[in-house]
Amino acid sequence: MTVRNSLFSTITNIFERHGAVTIDTPVFEMRDILSGKYGEDSKLIYDLADQGGEACSLRYDLTVPFARYLAMQGKKDAQQMKRYQVAKVYRRDQPIMTKGRLREFFQCDFDIAGVYDPMIPDAEVLKILCDALDAVHIDFKIKLNHRQILDAIFQVSGVSPENIRSISSAVDKLDKISWSEVKKEMMVEKGLDESTADKIGVYVEGLKGKDTNSLLDYLQKDQAFMANPSAVKGVNDVKLLLEFLDIFQVKDRVHLDLSLARGLDYYTGIIYEAVQTESQGVGSIAAGGRYDDLVGMFSGTNKKGQPKTIPCVGVSIGVERVFSILMARQNMEKIKSNATQVYIVSVGDGLLQERMALVNELWKAGIKASFMQKNKPKLEKQWAACEKDQIPFAVIVGKDELDQSQVRIKDMRIKDATQGGGTTVHRKDMIETLKSKIAML
Repeated sequence: MTVRNSLFSTITNIFERHGAVTIDTPVFEMRDILSGKYGEDSKLIYDLADQGGEACSLRYDLTVPFARYLAMQGKKDAQQMKRYQVAKVYRRDQPIMTKGRLREFFQCDFDIAGVYDPMIPDAEVLKILCDALDAVHIDFKIKLNHRQILDAIFQVSGVSPENIRSISSAVDKLDKISWSEVKKEMMVEKGLDESTADKIGVYVEGLKGKDTNSLLDYLQKDQAFMANPSAVKGVNDVKLLLEFLDIFQVKDRVHLDLSLARGLDYYTGIIYEAVQTESQGVGSIAAGGRYDDLVGMFSGTNKKGQPKTIPCVGVSIGVERVFSILMARQNMEKIKSNATQVYIVSVGDGLLQERMALVNELWKAGIKASFMQKNKPKLEKQWAACEKDQIPFAVIVGKDELDQSQVRIKDMRIKDATQGGGTTVHRKDMIETLKSKIAML
């Protein structure tokens, strides 16, 4: 929990640096709110038993509840916001603890909602993602694609409009299984003919390994591809995004990957996925994209009968997977699990009342302090308590110190700190002295 809380604090500090406010949403949602939003992954939604009331399910992610929240706000100025949320989500998956794959887990989401000029919010969200992963010292790369580029690939390859999402979900598995297996799924399970599958393969498999500039050059020289309006929109968006990412100094962290599909049905534009490069088998640690139409599914229609859309873009950091990487690095014996800064130690007689008075004085001063709750604790056990909880300072009191209104302050991080030494200060100077030492930690 110490490592986890530190991780949450680091990430939320970055979210707040970018002007985000935080909200909370219910753990469960109406079942029809969640249905039809996650493609084939909808099978992982936990449905609650219908007990004669409303059909509900546990939330699968934090994005759909956020979209529902935005739709409820009504006024446009309330629907334009930067928001973050750290909360648990639930998926009926097969857990693999060492890879951070769980049924109940935390997500850290950041989203920008509202009408802005193209690619500016998208660039900031990717900047935030890079800063967050850098702050926790994770080695990563970001795969980038555009839903309209992907749709154009399917369209020029001959996929019918009603089958695009189904074929997209098959392509999304390329990071887990081989192209031959994906092609087999598209043909056998999805009913695609081989020539169409091969045309898709030219883009999503044949161009792997090319750098972003080479890929963009290839697409722009492909006349059949660029004759598709979706392709033009997607390529132009990516080029503009890269310009902004260059200004934010994170362009080198991102590379175009035409095989990235993201299985969720609500994405409409830029999509991305951060993959850690440190531990085998952990895979994606963050993902997101633009979902301009999702809010409109909940907000009704305008006077023209059109959905009241609110453009949105966001990212979700899978902190459990980041956490599993951080824990693999940790020497558990060196993790300080509590925040205590000062321990009150008595020498000789137990001096219980004096120790209680001292610790109370420290608490009043806002110093995190503790003492052994025994009448006459043994000195070695008090030292052991300091060492076990990695408490940096000890305030030592004995009869001699009491007689002279003094205390001794010891730095417990110094080797052999229990063998005498320390600084003797007047009781009235104790708080100021401790605060100056704590400030240097």
